[in-house]
Amino acid sequence: MTTRLFLVRHGATVLSAEDRFAGATDVELSDEGRAQAERLAERLAGAELAAVYASPMKRTLETAAIIVGAHALAPIPRDGLREINHGRWEGLTRKEVEAQFPDEYAAWEADPFTFAPEGGESGVSVMARALPVVRDIVVRHAGANVLVVSHKATLRLILSSLLGFDARGYRDRLDQSPACLNVVDFKDPMRARLMLFNDVSHYADYPVRRHVHLSKWWEAPEPS
Repeated sequence: MTTRLFLVRHGATVLSAEDRFAGATDVELSDEGRAQAERLAERLAGAELAAVYASPMKRTLETAAIIVGAHALAPIPRDGLREINHGRWEGLTRKEVEAQFPDEYAAWEADPFTFAPEGGESGVSVMARALPVVRDIVVRHAGANVLVVSHKATLRLILSSLLGFDARGYRDRLDQSPACLNVVDFKDPMRARLMLFNDVSHYADYPVRRHVHLSKWWEAPEPS
């Protein structure tokens, strides 16, 4: 008996387009983000969904509601699925954070898994609250299909743990585009298999090429 989770990042927001730290900032979807969610709704219209869970933020709840509009399901908010809190960095661009808090930013770039800016969360903290939620969903809906709408960092950390990756490199090695679809099948709550990752074919013809939003390790120029 296989339990399938459709793990989805929320659609685009104005702040995500501006490359601002907005994990705990409760922003709404942009028009582009709503259009992305509508395309994903069309893609999943034929899926037999038993339930839909979402982070309690506006952007995730709206994304979930758009996707399941034809399924007569109400999104169930779970606090453990919310995005990482960046503390005093919230609302600032990366360049602004580098200028105002250079030591913090350097420590975070070196180890975003265990380090947290003042007032914020580490990747370890996010994983500790998110993974029990995922396990509970799998147990509650054994053998069913479930939609889970969360956030970029949270999903990357969840996937790192489920697949046995070194979560210290989650920002370097994994990306999550707005309104992307990941599919994970569970044989049981402990054994998971990734079936689809960061797919945006419902609204984009080709995989998105990233030039921002990842770590400096990724963005550093190649040696000549």
